[in-house]
Amino acid sequence: MTNAIFDDLFVLELANNHWGKIERGMKIIDDFAEVVARNGVKASIKLQFRDVDNFVHKDYRDSSDVRYIKKTLATQMPWEQLRKMVEATRAKGMLTMATPFDEVSVDKCVEFGVDILKIASSDIRDKTLLRKMASTGKPVIASSGGAGEHHLDNLVEFFTSRNIPFALNHCVSLYPSEDSDLELNQIDYLKARYPGITIGLSTHEQRDWHDSILIAYGKGARTFERHIDIDYEGVPVSPYCTRPEQADVWFKAFHKAKEMCGGQATVRREVPKGEREYLDALVRGVYAKRDLPAGQVLTADDVYFAIPLLQGQISTREFETGEALQAPLPAHAPVLLEDISASYSNDPEVVALVPTRGLARDLPELEMVKAGAAG
Repeated sequence: MTNAIFDDLFVLELANNHWGKIERGMKIIDDFAEVVARNGVKASIKLQFRDVDNFVHKDYRDSSDVRYIKKTLATQMPWEQLRKMVEATRAKGMLTMATPFDEVSVDKCVEFGVDILKIASSDIRDKTLLRKMASTGKPVIASSGGAGEHHLDNLVEFFTSRNIPFALNHCVSLYPSEDSDLELNQIDYLKARYPGITIGLSTHEQRDWHDSILIAYGKGARTFERHIDIDYEGVPVSPYCTRPEQADVWFKAFHKAKEMCGGQATVRREVPKGEREYLDALVRGVYAKRDLPAGQVLTADDVYFAIPLLQGQISTREFETGEALQAPLPAHAPVLLEDISASYSNDPEVVALVPTRGLARDLPELEMVKAGAAG
C-alpha cells in the first residue's frame, strides 16, 4: 500500500459527533455526498469513535463541570449506528475514515472496514494508542496541532519505519481560527523536514477557506481537512464548521489551484509549440552585412542581427562566429543553417528545430540572387 490514497483527499469530519443523532449524521453524509459528486473530488467522511463506557472513568461520569466528559456522554452513539454511517458513506462512493480515541475503537475500525485512521492532535504522543493503530496496517493521517518538533520527528519515524502509509497535516488547534492564526508557511517547513510523506492542512477557520486552500495547494499540501455540519432542526452550526454551500466554494477553489499550479514541481514542464513559436517571433535572425564569398569564416563584422527570424535561418541563439559559408551569400540575405558548416551543424536539437522555426517566406528573388552569386 502506498501514500497515493492521500493524494488530493478531502477529509470531512462530522462536527460535534453530529450531536449523537444518527438522523443528523445520515443527512450530513447525504448532503455532502451530493456536493462531492458534483465537484468530482475525492473525499472521505470522518467519524469519531469512542468506547464511551470505558473512556470516561465511572467515578466522573456525573462531572458536569468537565466539558469534555459532558460532551462525550451527551453525544454517545451505539456501535451499530456508527456501522450504518460507515456503510452509508461507502455506498455514496466516498472513503471511510474515523478517529479512534481508544484501543477498542481501533478494533471497531477494523471490524467496520474503515479505510483510513486519523490521529487526533491530542493523541500524537499516546504510545499505547499509536501501537494499536499501527498494528492494523491501515493508512494513518495525523494532525500536528500543539506538537513540538521532536514529537513530530518521533511520530513520523514511528509509522514510516513500519512502512505504514502516513500523512501529516499542518494544524493550528484553535476553534475557530482567524486568518492571522493559520501559519501556512508551516506547510513548507513540514515538506522540507519530511520529504517522503504527504503533507496536508487541517484547519478550523471561521472563513470560507477559499484563499487558504489556494495558498496551501500552491505550497504543496495534498490532503485537506475540515469539520462539516448542516443547518438542521434549529441546531446552531459552530463558526469553524463548513456547510455544503461553503464546501462547494472551496472544492471549486481547489480545482482552480490545481489548474493554476499545473504539473509536477519536480520536473521541467513540456513547453508547448505555441509558446515556442511566439518567442521565436521575437528572436533576431543572422543576416549578411555585405556580399560574402564561399568559404568565408564568419565574424561579427560580417553579419548583423534583425527581425524577422525566417524558417531555416540561424539566430542569435546559435551564432558563435567561426561558421564557414558553403556558398556565396549576397548582402542582407539570411544566413541559413544549410549554408554553413559550424560546430552545431550536427547538434540534433539545432538540426531538428531550425528548419521549421521562424517566419515562413517564399524567397524566389533571394534564390535567384544566390544562384547568380554562385555563377
